[in-house]
Amino acid sequence: MLKIAPSILSADHGRLSEEIQAMEQAGADWLHIDIMDGHFVPNLTFGPWVVKTAKKATKIPLDVHLMVTDPLTLGPLFASLGADFVSIHAEATYHIHRGLTSIRQAGAKPGIAINPATPLSAIDASLDLVDLIILMGVNPGFGGQSFISGTTQKAGELSKTIKARNLSVDIEIDGGVSASNAFELASAGVTVLVSGSHLFGSTDYSQAVLELRRKAEGANAESIRAESVR
Repeated sequence: MLKIAPSILSADHGRLSEEIQAMEQAGADWLHIDIMDGHFVPNLTFGPWVVKTAKKATKIPLDVHLMVTDPLTLGPLFASLGADFVSIHAEATYHIHRGLTSIRQAGAKPGIAINPATPLSAIDASLDLVDLIILMGVNPGFGGQSFISGTTQKAGELSKTIKARNLSVDIEIDGGVSASNAFELASAGVTVLVSGSHLFGSTDYSQAVLELRRKAEGANAESIRAESVR
């Protein structure tokens, strides 16, 4: 089931609750929250308050993506605040197993994220510990960047591995997602599309979410037809 997850990094932060509610009404499935500490990436965004605000504003799942140097502390903290998913970067800690298990113990579904230059082998041993894998489609730290095309092939390889191991894990792309590449990403096996500026920059949120979903789900229709032919 394809999921659309607007990233509030591109929202109007002076009207955050209204923006979140508008995206929920527009048909968004999840809400993506990028937490940046100014150290792991060269930008500083939100603190715990934003998860509390979002939790009050919406009923859709909160997908918290930690781009921080101390995921072992902040992972369980954000999980305890009501996040449904909390993802940490493989590049940020030597103790991935500890970080993921502590998030689950704190009440959230754990996820693991990797940067564009990080190979899939870095997370191979962690696939059975997570509910979500985030593949960065851009170098993390800022919104509005151009999509790195090699991410699509990476997603396809990861999807094959997940199927071969019979795992139930969502593959999410964060960065550079738009209606122009939604079809190829969904075709590669991506199940969660994070989009910030493409959605929040539109004048009609409902139409933008619908367009992105239709473009991506066209891939699902193609897959179903191909399977039926076989």
